[in-house]
Parts: sequence; structure tokens; C-alpha cells
Amino acid sequence: MIDSGRFSAADERATEVEAAFEIESLREDAVTSPPAPSQLFDLGQIDVQWEAESEILWAFMTPANRPNFSMTMLRDVRYWYAETKRLFDAGQLPVKYMVAGSRFPGVFNLGGDLELFAGCIERGDLPGLVQYGHACIDVVHRTWRNGDMPVVSIALAQGDALGGGFEALLCFDVVIAERSARFGLPEMLFGLFPGMGAYSILSRKLGRLAAERMILSGKVFTAEEMFDMGIVHTLVEDGEGEAAVRDFVARNRPHHAGHVGVYEAGRRVDPLHHDELKDIVENWAASALKTDLKDIRMMRRLASAQTRLTK
Repeated sequence: MIDSGRFSAADERATEVEAAFEIESLREDAVTSPPAPSQLFDLGQIDVQWEAESEILWAFMTPANRPNFSMTMLRDVRYWYAETKRLFDAGQLPVKYMVAGSRFPGVFNLGGDLELFAGCIERGDLPGLVQYGHACIDVVHRTWRNGDMPVVSIALAQGDALGGGFEALLCFDVVIAERSARFGLPEMLFGLFPGMGAYSILSRKLGRLAAERMILSGKVFTAEEMFDMGIVHTLVEDGEGEAAVRDFVARNRPHHAGHVGVYEAGRRVDPLHHDELKDIVENWAASALKTDLKDIRMMRRLASAQTRLTK
């Protein structure tokens, strides 16, 4: 990869939830210090690298704290799309493939900011929940549209994609996953439902009944199970994810325009409108305020467990 410029920008349910996340057991022996950031994009919590020969723009999440979608991470994702679009339109970045991954060991993204949720719910802060939800669906909608560029988007899951992390991953044209990665929507286990696009996107990919079963179950699925469902397109062994992305690009780059056309046709045939996402996330925010004290304690417990991953 080379750089080419720079711009700035405790009850039974508790046990069940923790088993779903398995927060404590995530690669305890892994190095948690993020690598030095690329000099391509100075985005704080995203390491962006441009691979000119293959026309791939890589973006790896490098969270400063918990590996979730904090407001800072959401801001950086928005900047990634906006600045990439600006440089693409200016003819300075002829990108054909945009790849999103994570440098956090064993985790793609664990989803929503549970500490923020718990604080807003305790205060009865509906505007705060709505503001966060709007920031999330803005990223979901940009990702679904590939940032309004004629590119193929690829999600590289080298670790767990849960909750909002799974919702984000579902937006990509292609999902490449390493075998140990896990996927799911455990929100129902602590009194919430996934309101940032899961129902909308899963119903388009799997049908409404299958989407509802997945959401209501709170189950966490293996990469192989996701491959069998068609959510994961390519399943590889651990450590082979980045090579699999390059292999995919090498095989398909001569047919890039056709692939872009197919994925754009799919979005046209079954469009995902921002208003749909907005209505659902505002319903999610109102529902969240009805969460009981036991579930709030669970959110804080899980947030603390996520924080310990970084130490």
C-alpha cells in the first residue's frame, strides 16, 4: 500500500447476554495498541490507505476506546465518504473498490454506544437518543449508496460484527469473512431492538420472516452460518482476509463496470430511502426510553466489558 496525499478531517438474562457477546474472551493475548496511522487520510479513528495499482481504498477502524460506533467514529466514517467523494470527483482518487475493516483484534465492530444509551435512558433524554440514531442512519445510508460513487464496496470481517456493527456490514456489496468472525443482533436480550437499518436491510436480503426470526432470536451466528445464508459471500481461514480481498479484486476488476451496474440495479429495484431509516430509528429511540433498570445495568456492564478490551 502507498500513500498519495493527505487531508484532515447478573441474573440469568445477564449470563445469556454475556454469552452472546463473549466480551471477556476476545483475543485476550492480542496486542491492543493500534498501529501507526496511515498518512493518506488523517481521520483519527480510521486508518485509510490507497493501493493505486489495484485501485483499492482501504479503511480500517482503529477505535481509541471501545470498538463500537461512538459519535467520533461515526464522524470519521462520514468524513471518509465525503472526502473520498470529493477527491474522486476531482479526478485525484480513481478508486474502484472501497474496503472497510478493523485493526481491533478479534472485532469488526460491536455496535452502538451502550454507555451513551444507558445515560440517555436514565435521563429520559429522547433528543440525545434521536441525535445518535440519526448519525448512525446517515452512515448506514451513505454506505448503502457506496458514497454515491461507481465503486464496489467490500466489508472485511476479521472479527465479530454485532449489533450496529452487523447493521453496517450488511450495507456492503460484498462481505468477506474470516472463519472465527461472528455476526448477530443481540439487542433483544437486553430490552432493545436493532433500529439502525437491520430490519430494512435483512428484509431485502432474506425476506421479512427470516429477518424477524433473526432479530427476535438475539442469536449470534458463525461466519459459516452467515455464508450458508448468503450474507457472507466469501469465507476464508483466519489471517487470509486481506489476501482474499485482493484475489476478489484481481478476478473481478476486468468486469468492474458490470459489477457496479448489477449492484446499482439492485438498489434501484429495492431502494432503501432515508425516510424509512429515520422513521424506524425514531421509533427505536422512543422504545429505548421504556427500558427497565435491569436492562440499563446490563448495558453498562457490557460497556465496561468492552472498555476492558482496550486495556
